[in-house]
Amino acid sequence: MKDQSLIPLEITPSSGVPIYRQLIEQIRRMVASDNLLPGVTLPSIRQLAVQLAVNPMTISKAYSLLEAEGLLERLRGKGMIVSTKQETHLELNQRIELLKPSLEKLVSDARQLDIENELVVQELSKLLTH
Repeated sequence: MKDQSLIPLEITPSSGVPIYRQLIEQIRRMVASDNLLPGVTLPSIRQLAVQLAVNPMTISKAYSLLEAEGLLERLRGKGMIVSTKQETHLELNQRIELLKPSLEKLVSDARQLDIENELVVQELSKLLTH
């Protein structure tokens, strides 16, 4: 099993979305896109808490909820791994569905800020090229 001591997770404490939810959504997306493959060992709760500078209980809650939905498995002495018991990769249209809530929020925020679509697309294009 491949060890994934650091995974590229980002949290935004000021977003209004609980940190454990941000972690769950990011891990789901990475598994759905095969950026985290079945059998990959995730960082320990302590490692990830240090990496993200958050309370270990936050990481534990996210891992437990992902385990309950079958996305992660707990291996005695090994920690958490991406589940090998189910199909985790999602087709492109399924991955787009996972992205839609974020896009809908972006559109809503832009409308509330009275920013024209073309400017939003320009800014999004800049971010996508980085």
